[in-house]
This record gives sequence, C-alpha cells and structure tokens, in this order.
Amino acid sequence: MKDTNIVGFANPEEINDSDEDSEINNIKKKVCKKSGGFQSMALSFPLLKGILRRGYKIPTPIQRKTIPLALEGRDIVAMARTGSGKTACFLIPLFEKLKTRQAKAGARALILSPTRELALQTLKFIKELGKFTDLKAAVILGGDSMENQFSAIHGNPDILVATPGRFLHICIEMDLQLNNIEYVVFDEADRLFEMGFGEQITEITNRLPESRQTLLFSATLPKLLVDFAKAGLTDPVLLRLDVESKIPEQLTLSFIVCRSEEKLAVLLCLLKNIIKSDSQTVIFAATQHHVEYIHQILEKAGISNTYIYSNLDPSARKINAAKFHTSKVRVLIVTDVAARGLDIPQLDNVINFNFPAKSKLFVHRVGRCARAGRAGTAYNIISPDEYAYLLDLHLFLGRPLSIVPSFGSIENTDGIVGKMPQAMIEEELAELINWHSCSTDLTSMEKVCDNAYKQYIRSRPAPSSESIKRVKELHISEAGVIPEYSDVSLSTTNLLSKIVNYRPQGTIFEIGAKASSIDYQVMKKKRTLHKENIINFHRKADKVEAKKITEDLPKKVYLPPSTTDEINEAFNTVVLPKKRNLDDLYKPKKKKRSVIRDENFFIPYNAPDKHTEEGLAVNSFNTEADKVQMDLTADNEESQRFQAQIKKWDRKKKKMVTVNSERKVNKIRTESGVWIPASYKSNRYTSWKEKSKVDATNDDDSEEEPSQMQKLQTTANTHWARHNQKLKEKIKRNIELKRPEQILKARKLLEQRRKRNGRKNRKGQKNSRRKH
Repeated sequence: MKDTNIVGFANPEEINDSDEDSEINNIKKKVCKKSGGFQSMALSFPLLKGILRRGYKIPTPIQRKTIPLALEGRDIVAMARTGSGKTACFLIPLFEKLKTRQAKAGARALILSPTRELALQTLKFIKELGKFTDLKAAVILGGDSMENQFSAIHGNPDILVATPGRFLHICIEMDLQLNNIEYVVFDEADRLFEMGFGEQITEITNRLPESRQTLLFSATLPKLLVDFAKAGLTDPVLLRLDVESKIPEQLTLSFIVCRSEEKLAVLLCLLKNIIKSDSQTVIFAATQHHVEYIHQILEKAGISNTYIYSNLDPSARKINAAKFHTSKVRVLIVTDVAARGLDIPQLDNVINFNFPAKSKLFVHRVGRCARAGRAGTAYNIISPDEYAYLLDLHLFLGRPLSIVPSFGSIENTDGIVGKMPQAMIEEELAELINWHSCSTDLTSMEKVCDNAYKQYIRSRPAPSSESIKRVKELHISEAGVIPEYSDVSLSTTNLLSKIVNYRPQGTIFEIGAKASSIDYQVMKKKRTLHKENIINFHRKADKVEAKKITEDLPKKVYLPPSTTDEINEAFNTVVLPKKRNLDDLYKPKKKKRSVIRDENFFIPYNAPDKHTEEGLAVNSFNTEADKVQMDLTADNEESQRFQAQIKKWDRKKKKMVTVNSERKVNKIRTESGVWIPASYKSNRYTSWKEKSKVDATNDDDSEEEPSQMQKLQTTANTHWARHNQKLKEKIKRNIELKRPEQILKARKLLEQRRKRNGRKNRKGQKNSRRKH
C-alpha cells in the first residue's frame, strides 16, 4: 500500500515546508497560465500552503465548478454525494473571504451540520486546511456542557460549526447577535430538514443579516428545500455535477407483471432460481412492516438476509449494514428513507418489491448498482395498481414500452414487460400457504402489512391522468412469459405441459381392459379400419395451424421503383434540395461588424435580471429546481402523520401552501413568528456569568486592552501623566470584582504593611526619647 499513489493526492510524509514554499512561489509566477489545479484559482499564500499540506493537488469536478462561483460571492445550491469533496467546496472560499482574524467582530462564518459526527469532522478539516491562517474556530453541539460553549463564544471565534438545535438554544440564552455573519453553509441540508430541524433553521436564518452569502449542499432536493432556497437565497446557482439523471448503460431492466397476492412468490422465484447465490441484492419495500415481513419469509426460505428501516436502533443499523458490506449476508431489505446514505460499491442486483411512485425515485434506486463500469440488473415486480407508474417511467426515460406477446417471440429482451411462468409461481405459492397455516406470526404480519399498504397508498402521489387512460388500452395483464425465465423453468414447465397436453393412444374401452374382452376387440377392428382417415385428419390439422402462423406474420411485398419520367408526369412542381455552388465555397466571407462596448459606462435599456423577475428566464433556479426535486414517502405511521399537513390559502403567494398540523404546546413564538420550544430560555447564561464573574463589556474590550496600554505608555512621558495613569489603574482595581484568593492576598499585604508601619513608629519614638 505504501508504493501506491492516489490520483489527485500527494504523500503528506514526503512534503516539507521548504518544498511547499518553493512550489507556491513557482505557482505565483505562473498564475496567469491556465492550469487545472488550485493554483489557477488565485488563492492566498497561507491557504495554498494548507491545501498542499492536506495533500490536495487536483480539484474534483464539484470543486472545480463551485469554488470560483463561491469566490465571486454567489449563493449556491450544490447537489453532491458524500466523498465528492464538498467540504473543501465551502471551506476554501470561507478562508479566502475571512483571510485574517478579527477578534472584536466575533463570528463571521456559520456552518450548520445535521449530526455531531459531521460537525466534528468539519472542525477537524478546518484545523488541517487553515493551519497556516490565524482564524479561530469553535464547535457547538448538543449533549456537550453549555458552560463551555458560553466561554467558547466569549472567545470571539471567527468560524462557528454547530448543530441547529443547540445553536438556536445558545442564541436565545445569550441573546446572541449574528449581525457580523458573512458566510453561511448548510451541510447535508436535506438531512437537516428530514431530522425535523426546519423550525430551528428558519429561526436562525431570520436572525442572520440579508447581505450574507449562503451555500447549501444536499444529496437530494425535496420540495421543502426548494421552497427554502427560493426564500432564503438571493439569485442562487444550482449545480448538479455529481448526480446521475440517467440509467447506466450496463444496467439491465426487467419488469415482471403479477397479481398483488403473487408478489412474494415472484420474489422467492427470483432469489432461488434466477439471481446467482454469490451476488449481492438490495430489495426496496414500501414500509417498515413490509421490510420485517419479507425478512421473516426469507428466513423461512433459508436465504441469508438482513434489513434496515428508519425507526431501527442506530447501533442495529450499523451492525446490519456491516453484515451486508462484508458479504456475510447476500440480501438487504430496505425502505427509501433508510437507503439514504448507503453506499454499496459492488452491488449486483436491485429488486423493487413495491414499484416507486416517482420516476426520479426509480432512477435513485436502480442507480445504486451497475457503477464504475460494472454490470447490474434491476428487477421490478409490478401489480395492477402500479401499471400507470410503469408507463410514467417509460415516458420519463424516453424508452418504448415493449410488452411480451402471449403468442410468438420478441427480439429485444432488455426492458421488456412480461410474466414469470405460472408453474414456478404456483410452486412457491403452495409453500407460502403452508408456512402461513403453520405460523400465527406470519398471518398476523400479513394483516399488518395489508393495513400499512392501505396507509401507504393514501400518501403515495397519484400517476398522471394520461397514463391511467392509456394503461387500459395496453392490456399489460395479458403479457406473455419473459423468454429468459421460461428457459430457467424448462424442466418443471415441460413436465406440466406434457401432462396437460397428453393424449393417450387408446380409448377408455382399450385402456385397462383385457385382450380377450369384446370391447377391446371391437375397438381394435375399428381402429384398423379407419387408420388412414385418422392420419389424414392430423395432417390437415397441422396444415391449418401452419397457415394461421403465416397469416399472422406481416407479409413483405416487393414494390418496383418509379422512374423520373413517371414522377414528372404525376407532379407539376418538384421541390429539390438546394445545390451548393463550388464558387461560393471559395468566396471571401463578409466580416460581421464588431460592436465594442465598455461595460463600465454602458447603461442598458432594461435591468439585467428583467426576464428572471418576470418569470421568463429559461435556465433560472426555479425551473432547474422543479426538474430535480424529489420527495421520499415515509416508511412508518409516525412519519406519515408528520408528513400529513393542512393546506391554507396564502394571500401573498396566491396559492395553497402547507402548514404543519402540530399543536403549539410548550412552545413560544419568536420575533420572526417561528414557534420554538419554550425550554430554550432557561436563564443558564445569567447564572454562568454570575459564577464566572464575566462581564460582556470587559470581554468585548479585552482584545483592545494591549493596544490602549501601549498608547498610554507612549503618551505618559511627563511626571503628572504617569501620576494620573497610576490613579486610573488604582480606581480600576477597586471597581473590579475580586475573587476570594485575591481578597485573601490583599489582606495579607495590608497586615504586612501595618507591621512595617508599627516598627517604624516604635523606632521613631525611641529616637525622640534619646534626643530629649
């Protein structure tokens, strides 16, 4: 591993400070030349030194696009996956904007993270990247002592990394003014809103100044986040470099049509007969109850599997994910919500047990396999209530919907819609019925799943009305068997087809009868008499079947081509394509008049953002965000109730908007109109100030004291100036609150002075007596 060099990274052990300085000096000389590294971004010397020390050489695609826009001061909404280098995307412009420490100003940058781990990771990255800058950073997390966080904010850090809940608590407790914040980052913004920090984030943004620069990073873009970006960001730029919008070429699609009762049987057929035993498979289900039910069924079938859903304990989630990553189990059952953040690089198959309601969600699911040039397959089990969503998907992808005919064959098998052989399904159904009759747990889980699916259908978005109309005309339920699966089940189907199509040679009088019986002898004579007629009848039947097949096939008729004379006789005017003259190719082209315009002094007729304001811009943020947004349906009852919202008419927007239906119990309303928990104002800050004897005004002026003392020292040259300075210091000492140790020390000093004064007085009295 030591000899391997990672592309875009240097070996940190081999980098020396002298080498860095010489390299950066060479960079500064060549900064005007175009290069693909961080050197071409015209960054400051300490920041470039930190980037090189960190090991970065070549920026990632998201960094190459985001950093220059952020340095220009634009608001950005970037969709990036974990591991794409998004942390450097917002930290490099941050360091470049703040540059040097300003202790009096306080916090000038705020980074909000959804979890403690992510916030600590960001703080570590700030220390590494800003090693050669004098900027100070502090972290504010839930679960840590608030007293330490009060003292950290009193130290006036330049950068604050925080989780939204605790940061808002600190802001309300301390009456913290955020007027100096210039740069705000929402890291993993979709997770911030998913975890229920919406109220806290809106309250924090209302406290921030309007002139701030905002950067928002997210893996997905739900509607709630789009609305927040429209309201909180000014003319944002949407970057979508690391998000796959199309299905990979190496991915094979298979759509299996069946009844809703047969879905489990089809799933077992896929895992037992079609999917290889050593390949990794992820199954997507609608709710957490479906996940648990499928897990129990697969355990009965002897298929090693594990599961993850949103309400599962975090430690259990880690254990189950690790089992799948280390290939201890080959099947993972998940919901859409739980699948967020899962990165499985060597995934072979994806099975959609419940077909996704949104086409973007389908791309999000199946895009997890067939990565980095690997091949993969996406199996989709579709019931009649999901046919319209299937049609919506094909319209979204721009693919033709090819249904397997009930008779005949189909050439292209990729992405075809068909059935699985009924014999295979019946075999698994019989086994499932047997398991359910023997186990009460499975029957109760089946009922729970049915009820959960009814709730899921209510929250599921409806398909397009056009697709619902067209599905009735297509007759998808009459599709034939997919050829790929008919080959697999050949052994079972051949036996059953032979049994169904079996025609015995003899009649009922011949089979089982003795040779000496009268019935047998009569039928044998009759068969020998009509033998030729029977053979002729079978020949005619075969010819009729062959004729039907040839009639069904499209007939190709040879048509002789028409001559030019015949065409001229039929048509009076014939329009032909314009022929290019060879002389025109060599003629000198007329030069277009170049208009020279000085942008500094040119005043346009219209404002530059006129079309955007009127809603006529083609590539505006609103249009781009509408294409990207994707909402995930909840996987349990609590989150489904949380998603269910009351709609009311908004007079300003002139449309129906959603409002949370939660009761405002134990909540207080802030100045901005946001409801927050009442426990945020607990007066802990005032008690901390009394304990630590900290005055806000003294802390603010603490950084200025050295400079003021230097001024006094330079001006205090005369005797009276020095005398006045001593008096001021004496008054200041008396005014200041003293600690118990300081008071004891002062008392000791007073006692020592009194003793000295007493000795002097005695000596003076003795000397006066001697003189007298």
